[in-house]
Parts: sequence; structure tokens; C-alpha cells
Amino acid sequence: MTSFEIIYETVKLIPKGKVATYGQVATLSGNPKWSRVVGYALHRNPEPGVIPCHRVVMKDGSLSPAFAFGGKNRQRELLESEGVEFLEDGRVDMEAGRWQNL
Repeated sequence: MTSFEIIYETVKLIPKGKVATYGQVATLSGNPKWSRVVGYALHRNPEPGVIPCHRVVMKDGSLSPAFAFGGKNRQRELLESEGVEFLEDGRVDMEAGRWQNL
């Protein structure tokens, strides 16, 4: 399996209504130094409807300014449609929405 394939399989595990950070996905994919690789892989997502890249956010809950599939507003729409809560400043409420897998 390639590093991208491993990352995609990890992202598929994030449940609907939850988010994970780039670092969290990197660690679960086998290399905690892969945060940037995760971002690049998600930007190249070959199956946006199957690989839920919208569920990956920055460690402070910020959305990706470079969300490849409709922009930051689209990422928020997708997350809100799954019940993810946001703070007043526009970040995901990580306390409520972070995937607790570790």
C-alpha cells in the first residue's frame, strides 16, 4: 500500500459527525511526521464522496483554507450537515467533535 492509500483508509474510519486533525490522521497512518503528507493526499482525494476528507481539520479546529472540493465554506456545510458543532469564531468545537480514537 502507498502512503496515500494508507491515509485514505485511515480517513474512511472517521465517523460521521466527528473530525480528526491532520496530525491525528498522520499518527494513525503510521508516521506522526506525515501531517503535510496527509494534507497533500487529501487535496488529491480520488474519491471525495467515499473518502470523507472534509472531516479532517487543523489542530485548533480551523478549516482548511485550501479545501479542494468547494472551498472552506463547503467544508463547513458538509460538517454542519453531519452535526459537527462550531465555535463563534468559526472553528470546530474540538472538545465536542474530535474523534476519540487514541
